[in-house]
Amino acid sequence: MRPALALPLIAAIAMPAAAQPTYPVKIPAPGGEVVIPSARHQASYDEFHYAPARRIGDVIYVSGVIVGPAPDEGTDAAAFEQQVRRAFRQLDATLKAAGASFDDVAMINSFHVWEGPNAPMPRGDQITIINKVKAEYVKGPHPAWTAVGTTGLLSPRGVVEIQLIAYAPKGG
Repeated sequence: MRPALALPLIAAIAMPAAAQPTYPVKIPAPGGEVVIPSARHQASYDEFHYAPARRIGDVIYVSGVIVGPAPDEGTDAAAFEQQVRRAFRQLDATLKAAGASFDDVAMINSFHVWEGPNAPMPRGDQITIINKVKAEYVKGPHPAWTAVGTTGLLSPRGVVEIQLIAYAPKGG
């Protein structure tokens, strides 16, 4: 190896790896902060320029989480229930990263593709399954909830998108 090439190589080997961020990451923002719960959310924040959650004072806005089949999943009722449960786990993790829980959720907005190739069932059955899973997470007073029908979501396989607004004063 030529000496001129050896020095940069030795320097690169000797340099410590860049420190990985510890999640959740909180980025100061007007009136509060952006909350990024995980590396996967960080990638979406960087690529698509949206905050997974944003705290403004005592209010936390959680971006929508899409419910729908992964490429290897079905579209029947049992599969839909697992997809809803996966979304609620993700919402729960985001709330916790922001210092809140489902007990703090004041509003749920959900957007539903009632008809289409990935729609697992009629709207009433969809709501029944979502309520069943929601009951595993929401133990206190029920939040307000608005469910809106739509013709499509950002994810072409998406069936429902669930967004939250929580009231959680910092420090208590």
